[in-house]
Amino acid sequence: MSNDIAAGLYIHVPFCIRKCPYCDFYSVTDRSLISDWLTAFRQEVSLYEGRFSSFDSLYIGGGTPTLLNGSQVTAVMESLWSTVSLLPDSEITLETNPDDLTQENLALYRQAGVNRVSVGAQSFHDEELRYLRRRHTARQTKQALSMIRAAGFDNVSVDLMYGIPGQTEDSWIKSLECALSFDPEHLSCYQLTIGEGTVYGEMAAQGRMVPLEEEKERRFFLLTSELLTERGYLHYEVSNFARSESYFSRHNRKYWQHVPYLGLGPSAHSFLNSTRWWNTRSVTEYCQRLAQGGSPLAGEETLSEEQYFLEALYLGLRTREGIDKTLATGHDCILDQLQSAGLVRVTEERIIPTREGLLVADSLPLLFTN
Repeated sequence: MSNDIAAGLYIHVPFCIRKCPYCDFYSVTDRSLISDWLTAFRQEVSLYEGRFSSFDSLYIGGGTPTLLNGSQVTAVMESLWSTVSLLPDSEITLETNPDDLTQENLALYRQAGVNRVSVGAQSFHDEELRYLRRRHTARQTKQALSMIRAAGFDNVSVDLMYGIPGQTEDSWIKSLECALSFDPEHLSCYQLTIGEGTVYGEMAAQGRMVPLEEEKERRFFLLTSELLTERGYLHYEVSNFARSESYFSRHNRKYWQHVPYLGLGPSAHSFLNSTRWWNTRSVTEYCQRLAQGGSPLAGEETLSEEQYFLEALYLGLRTREGIDKTLATGHDCILDQLQSAGLVRVTEERIIPTREGLLVADSLPLLFTN
């Protein structure tokens, strides 16, 4: 992949007030390190000056990026504008936690260049939010969404979660309906996952938490897809829905399409010309290395042709674009079986997963590896 293609830029803000029990993203609760992280971030940006020709998407994620105040987000953006080529029409997304938002900070975020806001709602039921140990309430999420609109943002994404213990299909529909009442341009609907190394992972290992049954998982997924597509949203990736193609997440699509991307901050990953590299998973080490004039790099790998092929299958079959038909050359029998099962449809050039196919997307690539 040429580095002449506009790449994606990700910034990992590794700070949280407290750690959610389901989250396996890297973060720390020591906010006294924010100043050192900002300094180290500026130093890391300079390491990549000229490495990528340009960027047309920026995603500020975490952690909890809205623990940065408006002036700190402005400082981050100023470092980028002065060092890398961020194109004028770039999609610039900020992940937000509802109870962090104020009209003042939203105005500063917008002035800094943020033009897309992702809201970590997760649920519009307080009992479910308490189970997830979220620090906001449903009321605060509604207030945040109203403030975001009042601040002039016209590209808003809402994150919601299903498969929460005790959650019913009815309560899930009510959360979806509440989100839809704010007319978001984008929705990300994820199943609660129980990851190793998380509090919930430990509880599951001890038998104190049971994963969602497969049939219930299927029903939640299909219910979500059917309801949102009926409301006019495009189901363009396993967990993602948009009001139109113009609201597809430009940044996330770079991951799914093997387009180059640069990740900055502790634990962030980057990809260019079939090579992937990643940073140390420690704020302290990240800051120390950069303060000493070094690199925060923790490792790298160059994908073999087989690895690249497998990733192209895995990523592509999770999206409504599907994969190039040539990737399945020699697997006509498998394709026939998948079509008969209603899991894919095949055009002259593409293999595209159906709604049922998206439900089992992660297992489909294995069928093409024999």
